[in-house]
Amino acid sequence: MTQWLDYANAYGPTHTVSGTVKVLRQVASPQLDNRRDLLVYLPPAWDRGADFPVVYMHDGQNLFDRSTSYAGEWEVDKTLDAAAGGGLEVIVVGIPNMGPARLDEYSPFPDPRHGGGRGDAYLDFIVETVKPLVERDFPVRVGVENTGIGGSSMGGLISLYGFLQRPATFGFACAMSPSLWFGGRAIFEQIADLEAPHGRLYIDIGTGENPAAVTDARRLLEALVRKGYRRGHDLRFVFDRGGRHHEEDWGKRLGVALEFLLRPRSGQANR
Repeated sequence: MTQWLDYANAYGPTHTVSGTVKVLRQVASPQLDNRRDLLVYLPPAWDRGADFPVVYMHDGQNLFDRSTSYAGEWEVDKTLDAAAGGGLEVIVVGIPNMGPARLDEYSPFPDPRHGGGRGDAYLDFIVETVKPLVERDFPVRVGVENTGIGGSSMGGLISLYGFLQRPATFGFACAMSPSLWFGGRAIFEQIADLEAPHGRLYIDIGTGENPAAVTDARRLLEALVRKGYRRGHDLRFVFDRGGRHHEEDWGKRLGVALEFLLRPRSGQANR
């Protein structure tokens, strides 16, 4: 029987988690031949008979708890607890990275200098193992339009790739500061092969990041617009003035991203 634990019962009383975060320990991945915990944030009304859209997010140890984070937490739980007061409620599944294997799992294609290339197996893990567990045990609103994927840096790259390659699974995506450079910028080939837009996309970059990354982001925006995505309608592309490549900055933009993805309004402004 699946045993989801309260966060404090799983990791002890010293943490910065607020609200309800459940933990399932040591979930086996036959696709990747490893095990990791799963973290599930539940909105305040999760046990009152409603159902909710869901976002599968990478680098799960950075999302909720400062004590487990690499360089500061996103404060996803605090952001969404506050958003729930305005009617924006969503389940977030945090999938922790596997340390040294992170780059391999988040890279859709190999890179001559950095290796990698297990991104499709990682997406199989999400779709075939994680998603059925979450949909079975929590009040998830099923259907592609209610299922998203999100992350930053290499997590942003695999989110964009997963969205493009698996349109029958992911109806929206949040790709923050995506590592578009990886694999010789092969992600642009994937976009060139895109037949037609689908779903909703939020993408951003901080202007304080590497200038080459900002240039790549502008190229990505142009490529998506050429394919038919419309800014303010099914695409929001944010250039955050002075924004850094850092968890704190990504966390600050998460509310804006989810507001667009889950309650898109025609004509929303883009910074």
